Amino acid sequence: MKRVSILGATGSIGTSTLDLIVRAPDQFEVLALTANRDVKKLAEAAIRTRARRAVVADPECLDALRDALAGSDTEAAAGPDAVAEAAAMGAEWIMAAIVGTAGLRPVMAALQTGATVALANKEALVSAGAVATAAARAHGATLLPVDSEHNAVFQCFDFAAPERVRRIVLTASGGPFRETSLEAMRGITPAQAVAHPNWSMGAKISVDSATMMNKGLELIEAFHLFPVSAEQLDVIVHRQSVVHSMVEYVDGSVLAQMGTPDMRTPIAYTLAWPDRMATPCPPLDLAAIGRLDFEPADPVRFPALALARAALQAGGARPAILNAANEVAVAAFLASKIRFLEIAAIVADTLERYDPEAPATLDAVLAVDGEARRLAGERVKDCVA
Repeated sequence: MKRVSILGATGSIGTSTLDLIVRAPDQFEVLALTANRDVKKLAEAAIRTRARRAVVADPECLDALRDALAGSDTEAAAGPDAVAEAAAMGAEWIMAAIVGTAGLRPVMAALQTGATVALANKEALVSAGAVATAAARAHGATLLPVDSEHNAVFQCFDFAAPERVRRIVLTASGGPFRETSLEAMRGITPAQAVAHPNWSMGAKISVDSATMMNKGLELIEAFHLFPVSAEQLDVIVHRQSVVHSMVEYVDGSVLAQMGTPDMRTPIAYTLAWPDRMATPCPPLDLAAIGRLDFEPADPVRFPALALARAALQAGGARPAILNAANEVAVAAFLASKIRFLEIAAIVADTLERYDPEAPATLDAVLAVDGEARRLAGERVKDCVA
C-alpha cells in the first residue's frame, strides 16, 4: 500500500483526492490529513480513511477536533508547526493543497523527506520557486504538478531531450468575462467572479481565473517545473477547457493532453504515477462537444497576465511580490472592499513601490511576502468599493 498524506484535505483539491483514495482502499494508507478550521469535514474524512493523524492549523479548533474524533484511532493535533510535522510523517506521496503562503512551510517539510509531492499549492513555485526546487534536488524529492495545465505539459514533455521542445502553450478558459467589455467589468460582483463556466474551484482561484492572474501565476510555475526559458512559454484562450495544454516541438509537432474538465484526472495521474489508475471521470466525447475554439488572450481586458509575465522575466523577488499583492487584492474584492478592476491595479502599484533583493531562503521569501502584503493593504484602504 502507498502511504499518503493530504495537506489541505477539506478544500476542493483535497476533497477530490479523498474521493479517489476511498475508491481504492486497498491501495492507500492515509497517514495525515490537515485543514485550516473545518473540523467537521476533516474529522469525517479522517474517520472514513482511518488516518493516523488529523491536524487543524488553528489551535483554537483542537478541542473540537478531539471531540469529533472521539472513539476513533486518529490522533488530533493543531497549529502551524503540527501541520508541518504532518507533512514529514513519512508518507511516500503527499498532496500539497494548502492555499496561500500558509502552505509554504509544509511544502518545504514534505520536500525535505524526499517524498513524491503532488503540488497544488501555487505559492511554492510562484513565491519560492528557486528555494523549493533546490530543496527538491537536495533531498531527492519528486515534484508532480496537479494543476491541469502543468499536469498536461508533464504528460507531453520529453524530459530526455528538452532541447527538442520549441514552446509550451498553456490553455486558459478565459473565465466568465472573456467577452465582457471593460466598462461592464467595472461593476463585476464577487458572486459573478466566482461563477466559473467550466471548473468547480474555490473562491480565490475562481477570481484569479476571472482576472486571468491564475494563468500568469501558471507561467511562473511552468518556468520552474520545466527546463525551458520564459520566452518559450505562451498562453492561448480555449473556452471549452478540453485541451488542457500543449507542447510544441522543433519539427512542428504539437502534443496536447485532452480530457473532461475534472480535477480528479490530473490528481489521479500524480497519485498513481508512474502508473495510471481508473477514475470516475466521464469519458471525453468529442462528437458531442462538436468544436474546439482558440483565441489570443486580450491584454487590455486582462492586464494581470502582462504583470505576471513581466514579473517572471524580471525574476528575483518580483513573482513573490506579485503573488502576495494579488492575494491581498482578491481577498479585499471578495469582501466587497474594492472593485474588480482594482485587483490588477493594486498588484501593479505594489510592484512599483517595492523591489527588494531576490530571496535565497524560505524566511526571506516570507519576509518579502509580508512587506508586499502590507503595501498592498495600504492601497486597499485608499479604494472605495
